[in-house]
Amino acid sequence: MQKQTVALHAGYDKTIGNGEMSVPISQTTAYAFRDAEHAANLFALKELGSIYTRLTNPTTDVLESRYAQLEDGVAAIAVASGQSAIFYAVANVAQAGDNILISDKLYGGAVTLLTFTMKRFGIDAKVFCVESAGDLEEQIDDKTKAIFFESLSNPQIALADIEKIASVAKKHGVLTICDNTVASAVLCNPIQWGVDIVVHSTSKYTNGQGTAIGGIIIEREGMCEFFKANAKRYPFFTEPDASYHGLVYVDVPLPCFSLRIRLGLLRDLGAAQSPFNSWLLINTLETLDLRMQKHSDNALEIANFLEAHPKVLKVNYPALKSDDGYSRAQKYLKNGKASGLISFEVESYDEAKRIIDSAKLFSVVVNIGDSKSLIVHPASTTHSQMSEEELTVAGIKPTAVRLSIGLEDSIDLIADLSQAIGEQGI
Repeated sequence: MQKQTVALHAGYDKTIGNGEMSVPISQTTAYAFRDAEHAANLFALKELGSIYTRLTNPTTDVLESRYAQLEDGVAAIAVASGQSAIFYAVANVAQAGDNILISDKLYGGAVTLLTFTMKRFGIDAKVFCVESAGDLEEQIDDKTKAIFFESLSNPQIALADIEKIASVAKKHGVLTICDNTVASAVLCNPIQWGVDIVVHSTSKYTNGQGTAIGGIIIEREGMCEFFKANAKRYPFFTEPDASYHGLVYVDVPLPCFSLRIRLGLLRDLGAAQSPFNSWLLINTLETLDLRMQKHSDNALEIANFLEAHPKVLKVNYPALKSDDGYSRAQKYLKNGKASGLISFEVESYDEAKRIIDSAKLFSVVVNIGDSKSLIVHPASTTHSQMSEEELTVAGIKPTAVRLSIGLEDSIDLIADLSQAIGEQGI
C-alpha cells in the first residue's frame, strides 16, 4: 500500500468488535484474563495479548502498526515522548562503560540528554560530522553501541548523508538510530538507506496540532540476525535475561529490539503512551501526507522570499538550490520536498530578537510541526544550555531565527515576515 493508504487503514480491522470506522479508545489500565492459565501464558509469552497498558494497549497497537509500515519497519513501540523514544533506543543497547556517536547537529534536548544525562549513567557521547560523516569511522571502538543522528536536523536544517553513515556502521557492526521527526515518515524513510532504528517525536508533525505528546521507535526487519552476528558487542540480546525468566531475545520469533524495550524498559521505567494520545495521533496521522506537502510547499516559497531579502544574510533550507544539502535532499527526500523548518541569519542578535518580537501571525513557540506557523530564537531557548563553543560546533548562531512553517496561505506568511524584518530597500 502507498503511504496515504497505510495511514488510513493499517493495523485496524473494522470487522472486529462493533465495526467502528474510527479506531476506538481502549481507555483502560488493566485487562481481565480468561483464567489463571491465560494470565500465566501471557506473561510467559506463550500467548500474545494485553496485560497492562504500561506494556500494551489495543489503541496504541494500531498506532504502532501503522507507523511501522509507514517507516518500512517490522515493529514499533509508542512511548510517552520523543525524549523517551531517544532514551529507550540508546538504553536498549548501551550500559555504563559504553559510548555512542552523536551528530554535531541535533535538537538541544537530544544534546543535553545524550551528553549530560546519559553520562551520569556511565555512557559517553562522541561527536561526528553528520553532513560528511568523514570523521565517523575513526571514532568507532569496541565499546561503541550506537550512532545517533537526525535525518533533517533541528534547528540547523542540515541533511545527513544517511547512506554513508549506515554503510560505515554496517562495516563495524554498530547500530544506527535516526531521528526522522523533521523529515517525517512520508518524506523520508531512513530504513530504506540501511538505518536500523528510527525514532520520532510524534508531538510534532505526526500530531500537527500541538495537542498530544508522544514518541515512537521503529525497528527494521532482521534485527535478531544483526544481534546474533554482533553478539560480542550486544550481549543483552544473545544472553539470558535474568529479569525475565532467562529469556534470550534473539530466540523469540518476534522483533527483538522492540520486544526488549517492551519487556524491560517500558516495564521498569514506564514512559508509556497514553491511549487517548494514541487515538489523537492515529487521527492526525491520517492527514500527515497531505500536510507535509503543504508545509513543504509553503516553506519553499518563504525560503525563496528570505533568500532574496537584503537584510537576510543566509537561509538554511535544503530544497533551495543554493543550499549545501540540496543534492542530498534530491536523493533522500520524496520529490525533494524538505518539510517545514527554515532557519535564517540576520546581522545581529538584537536584530534577530526584534524580528521575532515584531511578527504578528507567527507565534513565538519552541514546538515545531504545528499547523500554525511558529518563530523562535534557538540560541536563547531550545539550545540555551549549550556554551558558545558548543553552539559554534553545532552551527547555531546567535543571529539565527528558526521558523516552523504552518498551513496558512503563504501570501499572508510572507507579508508578516516582510513587515517583521523591515524595508527590503528595493
